[in-house]
Amino acid sequence: MAGLINEEDLATVRERSRIEDVVGSYVTLRPAGGGALTGLCPFHDEKTPSFRVTPARGFYYCFGCNVGGDVIGFVQAINNCSFVEAVEFLADRVGVQLRYTDGGGGARVEPGLRSRILEANRLAAEFFAGQLTGPEAVAGRQFLAERGFDRDAAEHFGVGFAPMGGRELAKHLRAHKFSDDELVKASLIREGGWDYFQGRLLWPIRDAGRSVLGFGARRLFDDDRMPAKYINTRETPVYKKSHVLYGLDLARQNIAKKNQAVIVEGYTDVMAAHLAGIDTAVASCGTAFGDDHARLLSRLIGTTDALAGEVIFTFDGDAAGQAAALKVFSGDQHFISQTYVAIEPSGLDPCDLRIQHGDAAVRELVGRREPLYRYVMASTIAGFDLDRVDGRLAALRAAAPLVSSVRDGSLVNGYVHELAKMLGAEVEEVRREVSRAGRRKLSANHDRQHHERPPQAEPPSDEPTLVGLPMPNPRDRSLEVERGTLRLMVRAPEVFVTDWNGVGADDFTHPTYRAIFTAILDAGAPGGDWPQPVVAANPDPAVSSVVAALTTEPLLRPASPAYASEYVAKLRLLTVSRAIANLKSKLQRTNPIDDQPGYNRMFATLLDLEKRRRELTEVAAGPAD
Repeated sequence: MAGLINEEDLATVRERSRIEDVVGSYVTLRPAGGGALTGLCPFHDEKTPSFRVTPARGFYYCFGCNVGGDVIGFVQAINNCSFVEAVEFLADRVGVQLRYTDGGGGARVEPGLRSRILEANRLAAEFFAGQLTGPEAVAGRQFLAERGFDRDAAEHFGVGFAPMGGRELAKHLRAHKFSDDELVKASLIREGGWDYFQGRLLWPIRDAGRSVLGFGARRLFDDDRMPAKYINTRETPVYKKSHVLYGLDLARQNIAKKNQAVIVEGYTDVMAAHLAGIDTAVASCGTAFGDDHARLLSRLIGTTDALAGEVIFTFDGDAAGQAAALKVFSGDQHFISQTYVAIEPSGLDPCDLRIQHGDAAVRELVGRREPLYRYVMASTIAGFDLDRVDGRLAALRAAAPLVSSVRDGSLVNGYVHELAKMLGAEVEEVRREVSRAGRRKLSANHDRQHHERPPQAEPPSDEPTLVGLPMPNPRDRSLEVERGTLRLMVRAPEVFVTDWNGVGADDFTHPTYRAIFTAILDAGAPGGDWPQPVVAANPDPAVSSVVAALTTEPLLRPASPAYASEYVAKLRLLTVSRAIANLKSKLQRTNPIDDQPGYNRMFATLLDLEKRRRELTEVAAGPAD
């Protein structure tokens, strides 16, 4: 792999690349006095020229948007490319063969090849556009018409048609003195001399400076020998699919002006969006939107203020759309802007949406955008049963890392409140879990940075497992009432009435405590050998171990029916409190306008539960251990 560009070659490129010539190929320059040249800035919309080039110094500067630099910097900015790519572009332009150091390689591309490929692509785009009006292209014109694109739209986007014969383009470009070797390297013909694209509708893929980098082609005929519906130019010295976006040439100035980019999924979607007024729409070409695309847009939006711009992705509302959103979220750190998603619940893409509902529907789709974090949070918790305490806890633990990864600290508090509302949970509970998720992330990052350190022993579990049921921690204060009730049942069953004062298995949240109570029910009426029948009813080692412990744990008060009533009231109070929390959570997630009868029923049930809680609180007020 080649390394750094040779310094002598770099100096030669700078010397030969006159800035007025390079800039003049993109901007109309006029004398401004003192040897300077002026024109309309290519980086932002303006009516009065504020863009100035000083050939004597080799610099450009815009007094309107405050951007400037040398000739290499200009190429980087106008083509959204790296420093090396800009130097190679200029080297091709002025005929310098670059050498590379520190890598042992020579020139990666022969001198002038990039310029030759770009010129061949330009001529090919003109050729294809001309073929669209011919008799062979009826299917192509019909395809466009069915999608709401007339001749003016086709011309605006440069749509063309590749003849079905398979030799026409090669013949046309050979007449312009291009060799077959150059055309193969440009991915315009194949090794055998056949045209790369045959009998297909084509879209030219241009960079921000309107140079044609390659083409995207759609199948039109059933007998097409290429099975894929869409094929794209192969990777070439100028076309790298992970670095290009279709529509960038048309959207570049609008993206910079509006600080907004809308990402759609296909060529016709870009056309539909632009014609509907969304003139910041672009699409990836033959590959999923990736990190390089994100970095390209970040450079184009061109601001270090994370709140100054927005990148909006349009996705279907199905599982594939959710997966795509999650993938984008994982790469969101590459954006300097706020990232949003615009979901069309009907599953229509922007092109079909425009056909069925008009331009306004496409604008409304983008207008309904919501923050990516919010959408991903909602999608993440959708797979959990929020009517159950354990379901809400699991959803919180799944969603908390999303909130903790939000880079703008000023937004975190708002997302905490949003997540709490989604879950029907307490804000402070969500805040604690988000903080824990953040600490875990920092710890994980630290571990990755120090991955060679010796492994640490696993900490002992609070709940060691014997065989089957887990052993509860006897010091767990959240389970103190459950354990105390069972202790009284094991030690003094006579203080309870025959139905154990109305206690049920659902009053116990720990699986082992629930299993012990079920065993108590199965054991029948207490007798002289009590609690042996309880152990016999469930042979699990955890049951026998806990029952044995309960028989030795002292009662803090003498056993009595009043003592049993107080303990049962405390236990039932916890159950009722959980039911109230569950119902409040469901009420928070229910729209009282959309489901007024259901909302009213739940609210009435909530009033009954609150009354029951007050009654149990009075009974439980007596002393207990």
